[in-house]
Amino acid sequence: MNAQPGLYRNLLTTYLGPQRRRALLLGGLLLVNICLQLAGPQILALFIDTARAGGAMQTLISLALLFLVIALVTQIVSVGETYVAEHVGLIATNQLRADLALHCLRLDPSFHSAHTPGELIERVDGDVATLGNFFSRFVVYVLGNALLLVGVLGLLFRIDWRIGLALTGFSLVTLFAVNMLRDVAVPHWEAAREAKARLFGYLEERLSGTEDIRSNGATAYVMRGLHQHSGALLRKELRAVVVGRSMGSVSLILFALGVAISFALGAYLFRAGVITLGTVYLIFNYTEMLSRPIDEITRQVQDLQQAGASVRRVHQLLGLQSSVHDGAGASLPAGPLQVDMREVSFGYEGEAPVLQDVSFCLEPGKVLGLLGRTGSGKTTLTRLLFRLYDPREGSIRVGGVDLREPALQSLRSRIGVVTQDIQLFHATVRDNLTLFDPSIPDSQIEEVLAELGLSEWLQSLPESLDTKLAPGGGGLSAGQAQSLAFARVFLRDPGLIILDEASSRLDPATEHLIERAIDKLLRSDGTRRTAIIIAHRLQTVHRADTIMILEGGRVREYGERVALVNDPESRFSGLLRTGLEEALA
Repeated sequence: MNAQPGLYRNLLTTYLGPQRRRALLLGGLLLVNICLQLAGPQILALFIDTARAGGAMQTLISLALLFLVIALVTQIVSVGETYVAEHVGLIATNQLRADLALHCLRLDPSFHSAHTPGELIERVDGDVATLGNFFSRFVVYVLGNALLLVGVLGLLFRIDWRIGLALTGFSLVTLFAVNMLRDVAVPHWEAAREAKARLFGYLEERLSGTEDIRSNGATAYVMRGLHQHSGALLRKELRAVVVGRSMGSVSLILFALGVAISFALGAYLFRAGVITLGTVYLIFNYTEMLSRPIDEITRQVQDLQQAGASVRRVHQLLGLQSSVHDGAGASLPAGPLQVDMREVSFGYEGEAPVLQDVSFCLEPGKVLGLLGRTGSGKTTLTRLLFRLYDPREGSIRVGGVDLREPALQSLRSRIGVVTQDIQLFHATVRDNLTLFDPSIPDSQIEEVLAELGLSEWLQSLPESLDTKLAPGGGGLSAGQAQSLAFARVFLRDPGLIILDEASSRLDPATEHLIERAIDKLLRSDGTRRTAIIIAHRLQTVHRADTIMILEGGRVREYGERVALVNDPESRFSGLLRTGLEEALA
């Protein structure tokens, strides 16, 4: 908890700093509100004393109208204060959400493997939503109510030093009690938010597998797990609420004591002839008003308890760093890219090496057929080329440039990847193909779709390129989804293409179209692009210039395809005789 004030301060500086003017306006509105609140009881006290003294009706009417005007202006100022506070809070929380989402996107794939999307949604949205009040109101309201507290006590001292002294002591005791209980509920709220994140993660994972769950009769199991997660959330959140609200109960008891003190002193001074009846009312009203800033400070501290758990979790998430750092900005050459690996070894965190001493050189414009059983390291090798990870040992150069030197965005814009698993978004066809890049003209998109044999499909859509796809690509066949993935690569015009079993899910007719599209994709303006094709099928391997076979993360065989075919002792020749699909299954 010692570091907590620093975390709060950093968040406020980062996300409220750009909104200084709005924060100052909010502070100004709060000060005006305080002055109006202090003036109202003075008018009522004067009204009571004037009425008891038999004052003129015109004077009483004027005082009543003045009180109504003050009350009306107070409400108007309160509405403006609320509007500005919400505006400040929403801008700050939206910016924090954006920063957290971007940070998560930049973290290593190993992080996303360990955290479900539902859990990350709770981190990015749920935790940030809890901080809305902290950004919009906490500092200004605590300071403002502290000023109101001081103002009320000052006016009570003006009435009578005994009243001021007694209620100052009451205020100090109440604030001390509030401060003592300030951090009691923080661990409980943190545990509650963790339980909610686990519940969201569980729901996201199970709902995405609805078809398999229902077809295999696992509905009861899923519901049992849901009850367990919901029960854990209920217990932890209930404990947090009870502990947090206990502070409010202490405040209520102390407020009742304060009212009793003000009544007793007011009655004593009135009987002694020291104060008027209007002043007795003023003392009571100010005592009641005294409870407002104390109650508001207490409530803000209660909110801070919940925010404290979120602040910790947000700080922990932002503290995670990717092991892959952006390059200095070296440029890759235009055209097809050379790929050069030298003694590359790699293993996922906490696991045995997946690749060991892998070396090969793929010349520009050449196609490498990458073969191997499941788990041999084929996909891992392509992930290293896309720089989702950095190798533990060895070096990788693309286009003669060390892979760590170009900026990540620049590097990945020059490498096109198509895998078996296609991610389609609940967005327009245009946005799914361009990945939200508005600079790509519709004419270019339509030309690419025509090359892939998708013109008829495009014309069948009700709004052409503006048609929204269903979430997850629902309504599309596997072949259509795969074809859209190829279209993405066509539009990017990369210098290196990686096809990871890209046609394995297609029916023969669609596969024939895709195979023809691959041939076109490998050529750009008469120049052949560099490509790495992971394949199990003989037809796909036939277009490769060189073959590399991985076994257990090591290069078992590497060489020119034609030479390997003609060598009856080669591993590749044996695979062809056996049948690639059977031998590599």
